[in-house]
Amino acid sequence: MNDLILRTLQGKKTERPAVWFMRQAGRVLPDYLKLRDLHSFDEIMHTPDLCAQVTLMPVHTIGVDAAILFSDILVVPTAMGANISWTDKGPVFSTPLCQYSDASKQLKPDASKLDYIYRNIDEIKSRISDGTPLIGFCGGPLTTLCYMLQGRSTDNQFNDAVSYIFSNPAETDRLIEALTEMTIEYARNQVKHGVQLFQIFETNAGVLPQNEYIAHFMPAIRRIGQAVKEMGVPVIYFAKGLGLGLQAVTPDMCDFVSIDWQMDFYEARKLVNPAIGLQGNLDPRILFASEEIIQQKLESYRPYWEEHHNWILNLGHGVPPQAPLKSLQFITNYVKRSW
Repeated sequence: MNDLILRTLQGKKTERPAVWFMRQAGRVLPDYLKLRDLHSFDEIMHTPDLCAQVTLMPVHTIGVDAAILFSDILVVPTAMGANISWTDKGPVFSTPLCQYSDASKQLKPDASKLDYIYRNIDEIKSRISDGTPLIGFCGGPLTTLCYMLQGRSTDNQFNDAVSYIFSNPAETDRLIEALTEMTIEYARNQVKHGVQLFQIFETNAGVLPQNEYIAHFMPAIRRIGQAVKEMGVPVIYFAKGLGLGLQAVTPDMCDFVSIDWQMDFYEARKLVNPAIGLQGNLDPRILFASEEIIQQKLESYRPYWEEHHNWILNLGHGVPPQAPLKSLQFITNYVKRSW
C-alpha cells in the first residue's frame, strides 16, 4: 500500500519524499493524447470511464505516489450558471460578469451540475487496488473569480477582473461569498466520495497586492480549508505569487503550503508557520534540462528533508506543455532509487 504522501501529511517520518506533479494527468502522457484525438476535454471530464483512465495514467506511466482527479478548477462556475467553452487555448466564458454592475444577481447556483464529478470519483476509487491516494481539489476564490469576471485569460494578469474588484468592492464580496459556499459544498462532497487529500489551487494569488489578497480572499481560503480539515482530510494550499504573504498562512487553513518556483525554498521555510509543511518549488522549466542538472536541483532539497521530512516533492506550478515525459520519470525514479 502506497500511503507515503498521507503519512507525510500526518507529520510522520518517511523513508523518502512523496512525489506527484501538478498537471500530471494530461498533456505530456502519450495515452492521454491518443484519447484527446478521439474525445474532447469536456467529454473526458463527463465520462467516468475516460476520467478514471486519465486520472490513473500518471501512477502507472510516471510512478507518482498519488493520483489527482482529472477535472478543472473552473467546474464550480458551471454550477453557478456560467456557460464555458473548453477550447484548445483555454476556457472561454460566454458571458463575462465584469459587464454587469450587479454581477452577483447573474448567478444561478445549481449544485447538482457537479454530480458527475462524484460519479467520476466513485469510478476512480473502484479501480485503485494498491491504495494509491486520490487527491481532490478546487480553484481558489480569486482565481475562479478572475475567470468569471473576465471570461478568459489573455495575459495571466486579468486586468479587467482586477479593475472590477477594485471598482466594485461590495459586489465583489457578494461574489466571493457565493463562490465560497458552492466551493465548500463541492469540496465536502469530494471527501464524502473518497478523496483522501485536498488541494486548493489559487493560481492567481499574485494578481492582487498581498494585503488586498490577505484581507479579502484569504478568509475564504480559511473557510474552505477548515471545512475539509473538519472531515479528517489534510489540505494543501497552493498560492502562486503570494510571496511574503506566506506569513499570513496559518495551520487552521491548511496542513501544507505548496511553494511556487519564484521563491527560494529555504526563504519560504522561514516565512511559513513552522507547524505547516511544504510542497513543491521545483521550477517546471527544469524538466527541459539535462538529467544531471535535474539531479543537482533535487539534491539541493536533501538537507532539508533529512532534518524535517515535512516536504512533498512537486513542481512550483503545473507541468508545462511539451515537457519531456522522461524528465518526470527520471525525477520519480531518482527519488525512489537514490533517496
